Amino acid sequence: MKILYAAGPGNVIETFKYWKKGEDDPSQVAITYSRQFFDVCATLNATGYVITSNPEKKIFKDDNFTIENRPLYLSKQSGILYYIGQVLYELNFVLSVLWFRADLVVGNLTSCFFVLSLLPLLGIPVIPTLHCVLWPKYAEISKAKRTLWRLNRRFFSKDCLAILSISEDVNEQVDAITNHQSRPLVNFLPLYHRSEFADITLPSQSRSPFHVLFAGRIEGDKGVFDLLEVARRFQAEGRDDIVFHLCGIGTQFDLLQEQVKEAGLEALFVLHGYCKKSEMQQMYNLSHVVIVPTRSNFIEGLNKVVVEGILANRPVITSSVCPALAYVREAVVEVPPDDFQAYGDAILKLQCDRPFYEQKQQSCQSLQEPFYSDSHSWGKALMSILEKSQANGLLLKSVR
Repeated sequence: MKILYAAGPGNVIETFKYWKKGEDDPSQVAITYSRQFFDVCATLNATGYVITSNPEKKIFKDDNFTIENRPLYLSKQSGILYYIGQVLYELNFVLSVLWFRADLVVGNLTSCFFVLSLLPLLGIPVIPTLHCVLWPKYAEISKAKRTLWRLNRRFFSKDCLAILSISEDVNEQVDAITNHQSRPLVNFLPLYHRSEFADITLPSQSRSPFHVLFAGRIEGDKGVFDLLEVARRFQAEGRDDIVFHLCGIGTQFDLLQEQVKEAGLEALFVLHGYCKKSEMQQMYNLSHVVIVPTRSNFIEGLNKVVVEGILANRPVITSSVCPALAYVREAVVEVPPDDFQAYGDAILKLQCDRPFYEQKQQSCQSLQEPFYSDSHSWGKALMSILEKSQANGLLLKSVR
């Protein structure tokens, strides 16, 4: 059996090298989806071809696997040129599928799914993976996007074999574009080893200072400037017992750093930059809460930071922009999207109301098991689709 996997921009080649040694990629906290793909191929004794959108163009071959980094076309363009690049990229991808003589295609690389409808016409089943919502949950959909999703409707309602989906929010949007007539939707969750969080201690009983942790890219649509507004509010109120820690890099890092300095908040709004896994464990040990203030104009996925905060036994503050909320609501303080006043109020509530904090913190443990269980993983979800399809005679090659 030959399976072609369309991955994202990650460093799948390095992940494979660790997998070959029987190890997980040490740069990642969650077990990567590409590693799970390699496991599925090993189980099926299948030959795998992975095409990633990693910008470093490269081809790597080893035994039954070929991994190709194929940068997206016209990815820095906007408007019609951007979509022309996506269509051309998908057409080239289809040619690669035919050249490889794939029996199955898993995953996807752009939002132009309608191009992939060519493959089922040629007898090649496709199982897309939806890691993010299809459009921002609370934003108005542009005419161009509406046209795109009308074009994609047939793929999701008739042409694909099944759909791997990261959340119920994604399911609802697929239902919306297919008028509730989509192909089977199969949900999955990110998968973790317990050992990744074993050395993280319970939060300190001391509330002064109260440490608030943000982990992610330093971008406006990730809500980092909203956090700065919260810090300015606390400064104006004379509070110096709440410290924000931001771990990550991004295009707005320098601007944010400049504004922090102008506000005189360097001691209370600390930009740590990129943090290695061991450094992130230290930050979790220091923190009392995790905050995920993603703005409503962002196309959000499950957001693993929400999950990892729960696995670290830290209450999380976020909004319904993050689909992960549905899985961990009991340990989350939910606020309205884009409302930095509400984010500040939530921080104060967790700092000052100890019973409320303890209730949220204790809820973390009861929510962790699904993220440690392989039965909810992407790999298991994929195998369940293949086994069911084989039983129904929809796959030509044997699935054992």
